[in-house]
Amino acid sequence: MTPPDTSKAKFSRVMLKISGEALMGDQGYGLHPPTVERIAQEVKSVHDMGVEICMVIGGGNIFRGLQG
Repeated sequence: MTPPDTSKAKFSRVMLKISGEALMGDQGYGLHPPTVERIAQEVKSVHDMGVEICMVIGGGNIFRGLQG
């Protein structure tokens, strides 16, 4: 198995923090599946370059509401 080519990436490891609001898309609450799918595809494309990814996903607004 050939290791992925990370020469195209500036960093070999990244941490990505995604807020719950980013996952809502244009909706006022909850998760917007097309937005979640788009983000997942973008993360996968970076991972496919051989970059190690740590993800921190927020969601307090889902449990507390946006005003919480």
